[in-house]
Amino acid sequence: MNPQVDKYLVYGCMRCKLGGTPNCKVNNWAKELEELRKIVIKSALVEELKWGMPCYTLNNKNILMISAFKEYACISFFKGVLLKDKEKILTAHGESSQSVRMIKYTNSKQIKHQSSIIRAYIEEAIEIENSGEKVEFKKNPEPIPEELLVEFKKDLKFKNAFNQLTPGRQRGYIIYFSQPKSTQSKVNRIEKCRENILKGIGLNDRKSE
Repeated sequence: MNPQVDKYLVYGCMRCKLGGTPNCKVNNWAKELEELRKIVIKSALVEELKWGMPCYTLNNKNILMISAFKEYACISFFKGVLLKDKEKILTAHGESSQSVRMIKYTNSKQIKHQSSIIRAYIEEAIEIENSGEKVEFKKNPEPIPEELLVEFKKDLKFKNAFNQLTPGRQRGYIIYFSQPKSTQSKVNRIEKCRENILKGIGLNDRKSE
């Protein structure tokens, strides 16, 4: 057990101003996170802390994470889309998520009831990693809106920050910026998200705070 994860369960990820306070969402799901941790640490995975959250690896490859959101706690599989999901309990983090799949929980009893299922999913995720199977990503299948390209020309720092986001996060923003019909509405959305993009925060990350 990694002592850094112990700190996470007390103080949270410390990525927002609520970290270390009673209002941190980690406090709302402490029992659920502890229960998920008990299951995961019995596997062959190594417990680490990445992006301020518990991450479990195999040969330095990310396999899964446990984390807290406003409305639930979850266990997320980095190559979840490759899992067979026999129980049909996996969900995508957002419409732009091409690889990660998660199981959401709202009470510890659910986790205890599905503990054997969770263990089976973890073992399957390990088998997938050992097999070398990879997820085929579609890189920005949606066209980048002209309004965003204009902002890139005006602000190179903003362009570089956007390009450093994961493909899934980039696609999420592109879809969000493209939805309005008017140019001004698109520009307004870009400006609304500018600061989070500069910080490396995805659209769904922002919504989950």
